[in-house]
Amino acid sequence: MRFSLNSKGAKIIVDILMTIFLALSFVRWEGDPTFHFVVGAGCTLFFALHICIHRKWIKSVTKSCVAGKLNKSLKWKYIVDILLLVVWGASIITGLLAIGHYVGGAESMSGFGRLHGVTARVGLALVVIHVYQHRGQIGAYLGIRKIKPSQSAQ
Repeated sequence: MRFSLNSKGAKIIVDILMTIFLALSFVRWEGDPTFHFVVGAGCTLFFALHICIHRKWIKSVTKSCVAGKLNKSLKWKYIVDILLLVVWGASIITGLLAIGHYVGGAESMSGFGRLHGVTARVGLALVVIHVYQHRGQIGAYLGIRKIKPSQSAQ
């Protein structure tokens, strides 16, 4: 049996693990930041896999958006998805840059830690919007609701 990232099961597993690691990344830690570093690395890995799984959708919808051919619902999903890419990308980069402050005591890097916290919270708000936008699809994946063919994008 061959494993494929594009299978329904792989998509569900990646999304569940991404959600778990995201939730764990917001756990407050005092002192040793190792837990947050490990969880952040896992979260980054699952975000990257999620994007890899949906890269064809992103490419296709980007072309449609540039051509002005997206319906209103899909356009808002696309806008939120692009904002998620930008905000979580910034959160990941600032998190990596903040390591210098937490590990090496470099005060000049402390601003990255604060920026990381802000982008993570904005990213969390966007994730809530994203989940709400895809609630029908999530329900269908979990066998809770049937999905309409028009909702099956991404």
